[in-house]
Amino acid sequence: MSLDPLKSLPELGVGLGYRDELHDDIVTHRDEIDWLEIVTDRYLLDPEQEVLRRLREDFVLVAHGLDMSIGSDAPLDLDYLEGVAAVADSVDAPWVSDHLCFTREHGVELHTLAPVFRTPERARTIAARAQAVQDRLARPFLLENITYYLDPPGAMSEPDFISAIMDRCDCGLLLDLNNVAVNSANHGFDPYAYVDALPLDRVVQVHLAGAAPVAHDGMPVIDGHDWAVTDQVFNLLEHVARRHQLKGAMIERDQNFPSDFGELSDELRRTRTALATGVEARSVS
Repeated sequence: MSLDPLKSLPELGVGLGYRDELHDDIVTHRDEIDWLEIVTDRYLLDPEQEVLRRLREDFVLVAHGLDMSIGSDAPLDLDYLEGVAAVADSVDAPWVSDHLCFTREHGVELHTLAPVFRTPERARTIAARAQAVQDRLARPFLLENITYYLDPPGAMSEPDFISAIMDRCDCGLLLDLNNVAVNSANHGFDPYAYVDALPLDRVVQVHLAGAAPVAHDGMPVIDGHDWAVTDQVFNLLEHVARRHQLKGAMIERDQNFPSDFGELSDELRRTRTALATGVEARSVS
């Protein structure tokens, strides 16, 4: 499928996930932040609200959703899709993203991001649904890899499954490197081999986050996006940046916000350093 819509996207630089708790710090430190990612679902009832208008004056805004349920058997929720489109239009988002998962099935709301069975048939279905979403949004639609604590049975590895989806649509990928790190720790795979097996030419954006250290041996790592970004995640970012030009990378903190914004400032600087190292490496290769 064509990569042209993805190649023509603007290079946004280093961003931060917008959260109400960080609003004042974001405004104060606007010069350190290139762009913001908003959680689409928080603005569905009022896509023209004042806070978005004010943020749009200083930042490019990217829309990131939670409930497209792209991996569901049920038909797309067209009302939800129209709401996402309205938010994306109101902020002129260069792209929109959601998760490679399902959040509802047979009328039941799961209230979680559930992994899908990785089969060729499911890959074809998801690709068709993702393409339909992208066509309605009239802007690139990205799918994000999730964390999972139960690895669903399937005939395909996750990178092969993602590749099969990308082969059948014009959509892109949002690569969450903390999710890769968490899954590799919990399921015992090599995170670098995982990344290398992905269709990196489809990766538009990267999420960087942290997870709390494991309290006891044998306990799973929990993806809370509530901790400082780890060295492993920054190293994975540099690994990706050496292989592919990213359109945007951002820090995602959902809770346990630092009292001192300096912690996030340091992470933004480290992100810029990793991206610059990747650009330099590609220029001499």
